[in-house]
Amino acid sequence: MNSSFPRNINNKGRLLRGIGALALGVGAAFCFPCCVWVGVALLAGGLFLAFEALRGWCALRACGIPTKL
Repeated sequence: MNSSFPRNINNKGRLLRGIGALALGVGAAFCFPCCVWVGVALLAGGLFLAFEALRGWCALRACGIPTKL
């Protein structure tokens, strides 16, 4: 079976994306009382980073952009 999101990052990249997702989630929690739209944007970014971390897939690498990790 061919996957739509093949793994293209290693465990170090997955860990950093997971930490980034957590940071954006915490930032979203602090921003929601002040500005809902900023909180929603941070939460959406955090959810996307969490998806990348769980799948082991990087959107930038899938588009052909080289990354250091």
